[in-house]
Amino acid sequence: ATKFNMASALCPPRLATRLRRSFSTKAEKLDALIVGAGFAGMYQLHKLRSLGMKAQVVDAGQEVGGTWYWNRYPGARCDIRSMDYSYTFDPELDEEWQWSEKYASQPEILAYAKYVADKYDLRRDIRFETRLQGADFDSTTGHWVARTECGDSISAQHLIMASGSLSAPKEVDIPGVDAFEGESYWTSWWPEHPVDFKGKRVAIIGTGASGVQSIPVIAEQCEHLTVFQRTPAYVLPAFNGPLSKDYKDNLKARREQLWRSQAATPSFPLGDSALEVSKEERDAVYERGWQAGGLEGILSTYKDLLVSAEANDTAAQFVYEKIRAVVRDPEVAEALIPDSYPFGTKRPCLGHDYYEAYNRDNVKLHDLRKDPFARIVEDSILTESGAHIP
Repeated sequence: ATKFNMASALCPPRLATRLRRSFSTKAEKLDALIVGAGFAGMYQLHKLRSLGMKAQVVDAGQEVGGTWYWNRYPGARCDIRSMDYSYTFDPELDEEWQWSEKYASQPEILAYAKYVADKYDLRRDIRFETRLQGADFDSTTGHWVARTECGDSISAQHLIMASGSLSAPKEVDIPGVDAFEGESYWTSWWPEHPVDFKGKRVAIIGTGASGVQSIPVIAEQCEHLTVFQRTPAYVLPAFNGPLSKDYKDNLKARREQLWRSQAATPSFPLGDSALEVSKEERDAVYERGWQAGGLEGILSTYKDLLVSAEANDTAAQFVYEKIRAVVRDPEVAEALIPDSYPFGTKRPCLGHDYYEAYNRDNVKLHDLRKDPFARIVEDSILTESGAHIP
């Protein structure tokens, strides 16, 4: 049996054995110290350099990419359209890099990050395999003094945290988790080598974004998959595919307009109130949004979906019916319906054959709201009802 933990829990052994690199016995002085070599940290380094500032980045990983370096789990990909998930500071870069899919996979996004690092020679000012132990502000000098786990000190006027808001894995709070003797994996600490699920029974705990992406892929590889779900998500279809030349040319022609739009991503004018039109007209609008694929297709249709509970319910009910239409087992379909919170009040997930995965004979959904965990033992999971799930 293999326990596959999608909650990004139980922080695996840290990289202490690799965080030994020492750069200096004296405190290095910088204008800015940036923590994290993901997309934000890389741009900060490039920008501060252009302003004539001396800046460096520290990152615990061995390569640039941030979340796209660490999150290598099966099915990992962006839920923002690739051509929108790109830097905009250099038109030349925009012309040089060609995305292959509407929604890029983790390997392609990591390749993009590496390309940017090479193009702008960013690595010479990045300390990889370096983790900060702490930082204190010295009010007399107006500088931060940061300490690395290898014992180095770095002094900087500006300390910029580009480490991300969700970079610390959540610890597992299920009794007996340490007793499990099978393989365990975390989406946020996925190994670089491929994981072979062939012929194995797998348990996935959690149906957030990483669970939604991994479940269909792992279901195709393993002998049997049990999905443990507490709170179902609103999963909208991606309808992913290759980017056509016409699509790329059309988007590039509207680049400036899109960059100036809300949140620097394509935005569309919101329509009337969802309550001012007939159900037939409203459902037709929702259907166009659903078929367009993406997170904003339905939420951008009517102006009151996020301010009126009654209006919101019209969109939620539309999604519920879509789930019921895809999932053949009525009981499973009802368990997957996210009726405990309004549509769009949590970030929806983008699915790639997610609901279809529950029609497979080797996939079973376990509803933790009805039957919570009791404990984990050497080779299985026990629930409060007395169920023994290997």
